[in-house]
Amino acid sequence: MRMLYVKRNLDGRVVSLSELKDSAVDEELDLTHPDVQEFLESARQALSSSDHQTIRVIEDLIDILIRKKLIMLTDLPLAAQQKLADRQRMRNELNALDNLMVGEGDIL
Repeated sequence: MRMLYVKRNLDGRVVSLSELKDSAVDEELDLTHPDVQEFLESARQALSSSDHQTIRVIEDLIDILIRKKLIMLTDLPLAAQQKLADRQRMRNELNALDNLMVGEGDIL
């Protein structure tokens, strides 16, 4: 079994994992331990959220470059053009639905 060195916060939650032992290590746990798995799942979720935010930044950057005529949409590979067009269409449709909302849960 692969063992990892674990540091916990005051609430007992795992806040870091390491393959190397150091003076800040509280204990050693197996990779399959539920506390280790919970920490890893939380890290995966944080990374996924960051990925989604980064994707939006890249889309906005591409839009700016196109508006400033520094690149053309056709400069991008066809698959990238299609993905960008699909996401823009989905965003526009979602915005249109949002505009129908009057208040919480109310639709015109």
